[in-house]
Amino acid sequence: MFERSLGEDGAVLRPLEPRHAEEYLAHIDRGREFIGRFTGLSAAATDLDSARAFLQRYAEKAANDTGRFYGIWTRDESGTYTLVGGVLFLVMDVAQGTTEVGCWLEPSAVGRGLITRACRVIIDWAIEERGIHRVEWHAASANTASIAVARRLGMKRDGVLRESFLRDGVRHDMEVWSILAPEWRAAAASAEPAAR
Repeated sequence: MFERSLGEDGAVLRPLEPRHAEEYLAHIDRGREFIGRFTGLSAAATDLDSARAFLQRYAEKAANDTGRFYGIWTRDESGTYTLVGGVLFLVMDVAQGTTEVGCWLEPSAVGRGLITRACRVIIDWAIEERGIHRVEWHAASANTASIAVARRLGMKRDGVLRESFLRDGVRHDMEVWSILAPEWRAAAASAEPAAR
């Protein structure tokens, strides 16, 4: 997948690669505090070298078929694209048919449905192209926006891992959500074409 449209608003989904390190770092810097509330992404890219190294790790995961990293770019009135967030497969085990999806956005892109649309693209690809059977979503219980995305994607809550995630000295409960390939396909078959 080189580029996929995310709708009429001009947003696109593209692989994030080491060549995007400078743009990725600028994006993280714009939303560092917001992004870092529930993810480690802001801590992983603090300068150009660490941003490039982080993107290289995901390039290696993609080469080994164990993960993927995608950016979401929006287009302004002049036609200029800006990286505003992304989605990823943190881990992917094709032999077991499992993966974990994650996401992030900078504040300027919140509330536009970008994450839900991007997740639909990558989950559909994982299930239909890679044969993934189970897609997981992990979110801190306090991250209500992330949990709302899991619900919109048709996921079911499997349970809560109590105080399992330490972030900035605070322990968070982590919710585990999932959807299985037959559930995904049934939802896609029953959805209106415009809703997909």
